[in-house]
Amino acid sequence: MHMQSVRAIAQERGVKPGRLSKVELIRAIQRTEGNSACFATDADGSCPQTECLWREDCTTAARGLARKG
Repeated sequence: MHMQSVRAIAQERGVKPGRLSKVELIRAIQRTEGNSACFATDADGSCPQTECLWREDCTTAARGLARKG
């Protein structure tokens, strides 16, 4: 999902995007929704949240963060 779309979702949820990175912004949205702020934390792809809005980007982002290490 493109950052512009993430920012739009954030604004719909009452989260101010400011200068947050994509990962930080998605985690802020997750917290606002009452969910675990887990975006990009599952590098092995074993996340059980199959209906998550962020799932498509999550594992890819997690692997990228793991490589940066």
